[in-house]
Amino acid sequence: MTTITQHDDDDALLPSFGYKQQFVRSLRHFESFAVAFSFISITTGIFTTYGFALTTGGPRAIWTWLIVAAGQSLVAMVYGSLAARVPLSGYSYQWASRLSNAGIGWWLGWMSFAFLTIVTVSVDYGFVQVAFQPLIGEAYTPTSAALETLVVLAAQAALIIWSTRITTRVNNAAVATEVIGIVGLTVLLIIVAAVRGQGHWSNLGSSGIVPHAGYYSWLGPFMLATLLGAYTIVGFEASSNLAEETQQPHRTIPRAMIRAVLLSGAVGMVFLIALSYATSSVTAASGSSAPVAFIVNSVLGGVVQKLFLIFVCVSIFACGMVIMVTNSRLIWSMARDRRLPGHQLWSQVPRATGGPSWATVLAAVLGALITLLLRTHTSALVTLFTASTIMPALLYASTVLLYVFVGRRHRGQEGHFSLGRWEIPVIAGALIWLAYELIVLIGPAEFRDAQYYVLGALGLGLVFYIAAWLIEPAAMRSETGAHGAELP
Repeated sequence: MTTITQHDDDDALLPSFGYKQQFVRSLRHFESFAVAFSFISITTGIFTTYGFALTTGGPRAIWTWLIVAAGQSLVAMVYGSLAARVPLSGYSYQWASRLSNAGIGWWLGWMSFAFLTIVTVSVDYGFVQVAFQPLIGEAYTPTSAALETLVVLAAQAALIIWSTRITTRVNNAAVATEVIGIVGLTVLLIIVAAVRGQGHWSNLGSSGIVPHAGYYSWLGPFMLATLLGAYTIVGFEASSNLAEETQQPHRTIPRAMIRAVLLSGAVGMVFLIALSYATSSVTAASGSSAPVAFIVNSVLGGVVQKLFLIFVCVSIFACGMVIMVTNSRLIWSMARDRRLPGHQLWSQVPRATGGPSWATVLAAVLGALITLLLRTHTSALVTLFTASTIMPALLYASTVLLYVFVGRRHRGQEGHFSLGRWEIPVIAGALIWLAYELIVLIGPAEFRDAQYYVLGALGLGLVFYIAAWLIEPAAMRSETGAHGAELP
């Protein structure tokens, strides 16, 4: 009887917002959690940015991970509260459009779109450069990395269009592989390093090759080392962008996002401790282009290193795939409200089990174009990762401010996720963290290329915003989307 009631509530949900159900609601608690966890992908983040942490702040940089995990947990709580109020694909775009106005909603949607497009390329390019090519013993060149990234983008798009259920099953398997693999690797590193006498607990407080002088100064090594976690613990909101494919989204999605951040924070911290402890030579590891693989090889040997690279490839591929899924749902959500040029094509859903096919194609093609534009740049990966950290930080800050000014007026229904009496301290903590993160990302001169990339994306957004107003003025004036439904 309870199951029937739940399905009835799900069926009645979209009509209350003025939409009709177009997808199969196949995502349950674990699938929703797996989407958020896979987007974060601690394997992807740590494998690709641990070298940055070593050269910027030394082994002791790992402790900044706890700051990021705490801050992002607070942001995830605010997102969970909004997701419970407006459980629609398009997350920040829909939340702002319905809680505020169409203009703010469009810009948060564009920022999300720009972030997801950039991060898809950065993850898939990273898959090729730091995991796949080392696994097969191929020498890196910008051209080879770009061409192989195009193949990865095409494979992910084909899998997504084929079936949402198959995509989530692949992702579920990848999440299980990632958790088992990284926990197992953590245990092996600590035990084998201890038995062989290679472990050094003193590394946990060492600054390595980074000078002690000025370590805690303004925008010094400690502050910059925060980016180890900021690069990684991001994208948990992906589960909210699949709200229309999730069962009981009011309850499922907030829990999924928060659990994904907390588990990623805990498992990632333990893995970082194991890596630092097992490092026999901090100087040698800091000089390696792939320090995680270097440490694993020096402690466990080449065979285990190859096995590790295999599960790294699986994790990064799944991460890129989930990001493309998220982007396609955002494109589709904005197109459904006629707020994107070409919306007639991007809003099509040929099969309920396959999602918005043409929106997925668009996400993949845009990723391919960026890949081709950056094919001759050897520093492309660093620039992309930094840009794909600035964009969500701006988006998170904008969304939390949206909650402060208008979201608090709309209380969720009884039994749905709510911040309750913790609302004010959660909001305050989230804003303090996001202000700190933006200072770290915007202040240093070495991040100027990434900042220009972000400004270019926003400038391009202005062009499309004007085009949307010229092509569909009625849709852009509407405050609640094409169907005119009010917020329940």
